[in-house]
Amino acid sequence: MWLRLTRSPAFRTLGPFVPVIALWWVLAESGLFPQAFFVGPDRVVLEFVELLRKGILVGYLGDSLERLAYGVGFGLLIGLPMGFLTALFWRLRKAVWPILLFFQAIADIAWLPIVIVWFGFSLTAVTFVIVYTIVFPLMLSVVSGVEQVPKELIRAARSLGAGRVRVFFEVILPGALPSVATGVRTGLGYGWRALVAAEIIVGTSGIGFMMFDARRVGDVSQVFLGMVVLGVLWYMLDALVLAPFERATVERWGLVRSMEDDR
Repeated sequence: MWLRLTRSPAFRTLGPFVPVIALWWVLAESGLFPQAFFVGPDRVVLEFVELLRKGILVGYLGDSLERLAYGVGFGLLIGLPMGFLTALFWRLRKAVWPILLFFQAIADIAWLPIVIVWFGFSLTAVTFVIVYTIVFPLMLSVVSGVEQVPKELIRAARSLGAGRVRVFFEVILPGALPSVATGVRTGLGYGWRALVAAEIIVGTSGIGFMMFDARRVGDVSQVFLGMVVLGVLWYMLDALVLAPFERATVERWGLVRSMEDDR
C-alpha cells in the first residue's frame, strides 16, 4: 500500500509540502514569534477565502499574469532571433558578445529607477524589466545550443547538397532545441521574479503590489498569502507546461535515450 501510495502522482506532487506546512503550523502555534510578525497556514487560508470572496485576489492575479504574458511574449520575440543571429554569424557574435555579458551582469532591479523616469508607474515599465530579464539568459542558451550541434552533421548535410536555410531548419535548429527549451524555462523563472520585484516598486496592482501594500498596513497574512500564491502558480506553470515541453524536446532528439543507454 505504501509503495502504491508513493507512486501516485498526487503523493509525489503534494507529499513534499506536508512536512513544510506542518513545521510552519507548529512554529505559528508555539508562540515563538508574535502573530503580528508570523502567522500560521490557517490564517493564510482565511485571508485567501476573504480576498477571493471580495474579488481582490482575482483582479491582482489577472494583472500580474497579463504583465507576465506581455513580458514573456516580447522577450521571446527578441531573445530567440537575436540568439540565433549571434550564434550563426561570427562577426556579429564577436561584436555583441562583450555587450551581452555586460548587460547580463546587471540585475533587473537596477533598471527600475531609470525605468520609472522613462515610463512612470505603467505597464510599459514592468514589461521592460521582464523583457530585459528574459532576453539575455535566453540568448546565451541559444548560443550554447548551437555550439553543441555536432559539426559533422552540418558538414554531412552540406555535402548532400543542403543549402544554408535547409541546414538551419533541419540540422541546427533541431539540435539546439534542447538548450533553447532549457533557456526558455530559465528565462521565464527569472521573468517571474522580476515581475514581483517590479510590482513591489513600480506597480499599482498585482500580487507583488498586494504584498508590499499589506506590509505597509501591517497585514502579515497577506504577505504570506502572496508568497504562497506565487509559489503555487510557478509550480503549476513549470510542472504543467515548461517541464513537459523541455522533456518532450529532449526526448524528441534522442538525448534522453542515449543517456539511458550509456547507463
